[in-house]
Amino acid sequence: MKKIMIDMDDVICTGGFLKIINEFLNTNYKEEEIKTYYIQDIIPENKKEEWKEYFESKNVYENVNLLPNVYETLEKLSKKYELYIATAYIFRDNPEKSTKHLKNKFNYLLKTFPFIKPEKYIFINNKELLDCDIKIDDKLSNLKGNAKLKLLFTAYHNKDISDEELLKENVIRVNNWNEILKILEEDK
Repeated sequence: MKKIMIDMDDVICTGGFLKIINEFLNTNYKEEEIKTYYIQDIIPENKKEEWKEYFESKNVYENVNLLPNVYETLEKLSKKYELYIATAYIFRDNPEKSTKHLKNKFNYLLKTFPFIKPEKYIFINNKELLDCDIKIDDKLSNLKGNAKLKLLFTAYHNKDISDEELLKENVIRVNNWNEILKILEEDK
């Protein structure tokens, strides 16, 4: 069976991090207004320390939404591929407090996708180290390394990456899980 590496945040689920930021700042930002990969970069410098404490008290995965058709697609793909969820868990602004974030991610995956065994969760920041047949991620640099097929999942922070750049990196842009399913059905 071919192996697929699938990112979690903004590929499988979305919205939780921004919801917490909006609560913290008492704002109503929308994803399309964010231009940086790290959403927390919108927090003013003078509130960064307070933000770290606030974030530590929250569980991002209590507030996420599954992207449309992801559950059905992953369930279908799990019958033909080995699925690995490869996700970063280190909180950039407070790395020493990342264990809670890891636990929350693990529990969310366990509860949400019973057909993917916990042994298939990979908690890693440098995904270039992973060898697999197919990589699906929303961060272009996470698609580096060995993979026959590399799919960049469109997210708020990567919409400005040009077709030329994707071609140069041998990456295909996908906008939703239906597109992914179609590509993978043709890949067989």
